[in-house]
Amino acid sequence: MKFSVLLSGIMLFCCCGWLYFTRALPVSSNGYKIPKKIAAKNALTPEQELGRKLFFDANLSNPTGQSCASCHAPTKGFADPQNRAVSAGAVPELFGNRNALTVAYSAFTPPLYFDSAEAHYVGGFFWDGRANTLAEQAAGPLLNHVEMNANAELVTQRIQEADYRSLFEQVYGAQTLTDQEKTLHSLGKAIAAFETTSAFQPFTSKFDYFRQNKATFTEEELLGMKLFNDPKKGNCAACHPSEPDARTGKILFTDFTYDNIGLPANPDIKRHVNGPQQPDLGLGAIVKNEEENGKFKVPTLRNVALTAPYFHNGIIKTLEESVQFYNQRNSGKFGKPEITQNVNNEELGDLKLTDQEVKAIVAFMHTLTDGYQPE
Repeated sequence: MKFSVLLSGIMLFCCCGWLYFTRALPVSSNGYKIPKKIAAKNALTPEQELGRKLFFDANLSNPTGQSCASCHAPTKGFADPQNRAVSAGAVPELFGNRNALTVAYSAFTPPLYFDSAEAHYVGGFFWDGRANTLAEQAAGPLLNHVEMNANAELVTQRIQEADYRSLFEQVYGAQTLTDQEKTLHSLGKAIAAFETTSAFQPFTSKFDYFRQNKATFTEEELLGMKLFNDPKKGNCAACHPSEPDARTGKILFTDFTYDNIGLPANPDIKRHVNGPQQPDLGLGAIVKNEEENGKFKVPTLRNVALTAPYFHNGIIKTLEESVQFYNQRNSGKFGKPEITQNVNNEELGDLKLTDQEVKAIVAFMHTLTDGYQPE
C-alpha cells in the first residue's frame, strides 16, 4: 500500500485548503443530525480553524507536551502514532487502560441509544459509548488524569495566553473566556467542527475508487472481499457493513453496535495500573446492566491497516492476527476471555478459514486505507 500517499495527502489539506460538511443536516429518528454532503471550500471555517489549532496544541495538557494529535495522529489514521496498546498520558508513568480509538469517520456516529427492534445498543463515543456527542468526546481526554490531566481553570488560562485567543473570541465571544465551563464546552465544539472536515473522512481508499470503477482489485483482494462479506465464511460484514448505511448513505465499515468478542485481558496494561487490575466491563458499566458487561463498540475498519494494535485493549498486534483471532478464538490459543459472560459465539470463534483465506481478508482490509491514488 502507498502509505506515503496518506502523509502527502494530509499535508496537501493543510497547505491548499479543506473540504467541510455543510450545515444543512437532516435529522434522524433519534434526533441525531447526519452529515448529508461534503462541499468544497478554499479554507476552513473560523470555527474549524480554531478546532485545528486546539487539536494540535500541546500546551493544554498538564504538564505541557500532549495534544489530541499525540494519541490521534493523521499519519496513523488518527490513532496512536507509536502503535502502543495504550497511550502514555501527559504525566510521566501514567497510562490509560484502553487502546486509542481512531477518531477518523467518528463524525457519523449517533448518540448512544437502545434499538428495541434489534434489542441492542447502538452509537455513542469512546469504546464504551460514554459520550453522546463529538464535542463531548473531544473535550473528555483533557480532563482525564491519565490522559491530558488538565482542568477547566488551566485550559481557560492556556487559551487566554494562546496566539489563537482572538480567533476563539471571534468564534464564541470574548465573554466565553470569563466562564470556565463555557470555555470547555466551546473547546469541544471547535474540535468537533474540525473533526467533521474531510481530513478525517476523505473516502479516498482503493476500495472507494474500486466502487467508482476507477481502481482494479487483485485476485487476492477480490477473494478477500468475497470472504469478508460471506456469512458462511469470514462474516465480517455482519458488524462491519461494506454497503452504504441507510442512516448516512456512507460505507463506514461499522454498524456502531457492541459486542463481547471474547478478548483476554492484556497483561501489558496491568503494569501501568496502580493497584489490582479490574476487569474492564465496557458498555455494561455505562448503562449499569450486567447483561452488557464486556461489550465494546464495533470500530470502523477504514484505515485499519494503519491503526495497530487492535481492539479495546490493544492485545492483538497485527491485522493478520486479528483475523486469526476471529477464526480460531475457540481453540484456546489466545487465552481465556476477560469477561466470560456475553461472549459472541454465534458469529466468530471457529470460522474454519485457511491461512490463504485469512491473508486474502487482510489484503482486502488494506484496500480501506485512505490516500490511494488511482493509476
